[in-house]
Amino acid sequence: MSSMPLPRLVVFGEALTDFVRTGEDSWRSVAGGACWNVARVAATLGVPTGWGGAVGDDLFGQRIVALSQAAGLDARFCQVVQRPPLLALVHQLDPPQYFFVGEADLAFDPARLPQGWRQACAFAHFGCISLVRQPLGARLVALAESLHAAGVPVSFDPNCRNWMGADYPALFERLAAIAQVIKLSDEDLRQIYPALAFEDAMGRVRSLAPRATVLYTRGGDGMTAHLADGGRIEQPAFAVAVVDTVGAGDACIGGFLASRLQRPDAGIAEHVRFAAATAAAACTRAGAHAPASGEVQALLDAARS
Repeated sequence: MSSMPLPRLVVFGEALTDFVRTGEDSWRSVAGGACWNVARVAATLGVPTGWGGAVGDDLFGQRIVALSQAAGLDARFCQVVQRPPLLALVHQLDPPQYFFVGEADLAFDPARLPQGWRQACAFAHFGCISLVRQPLGARLVALAESLHAAGVPVSFDPNCRNWMGADYPALFERLAAIAQVIKLSDEDLRQIYPALAFEDAMGRVRSLAPRATVLYTRGGDGMTAHLADGGRIEQPAFAVAVVDTVGAGDACIGGFLASRLQRPDAGIAEHVRFAAATAAAACTRAGAHAPASGEVQALLDAARS
């Protein structure tokens, strides 16, 4: 039995290996997955974090486990199973085209998590493809709803993918209605409500989750935090030399949750600013980079000087 304290943040969802086509017959493999990225960001920033998901007992799963350990994620929440690994075959980058093979992620079982984790959890995060891959998705939605009913704050990032079907808006609304924090990109909002103008679409989200903080991100154009009291905070993007934007959205929500948990007495504007700086720092390195707190603080200090 581990004597380590249980984590204050638990992120549920997929970890996978991206196979990116680099030539006619060549591919590059990279460990990733939106939810796993969020967990690594928060852990790297110093928040005791668990990633609740399953990986295969193979070289790809072993790589994810090793990177999880390096980030400081709580090993008690990662389940290693004898199932084929989840792989994303990215055969075209612009526009992205990909498909999935494997099923290790589907084996995740919340009943196997360490005793007492719910009582220790100060925030639980959900999102992306794990919510539509069955039977995992139904399991995670039920878990999110049970945590919400028990008073555990829920964070939600839909992280929409273009293959999510016509039934996805209803699932989005089900999760949004119980979330205390929602991160939405401009692309997410257009995909979920393609027939609505921006103000109508955002109004719909606000009516579903009137007490939530909604982080609406627009890439290099910054983000707007829509607050429970009807107020808004406009946060410009931090100017950095962008290497790539992979994982920037994951870093944004990871940074926001980390700031909330580490500095509960700070104002919401500070949390939003920290989230923007975390996203910017992630863009300065190739791949889904999880920036350390020093990298984020350097951006914050430079912007103040």
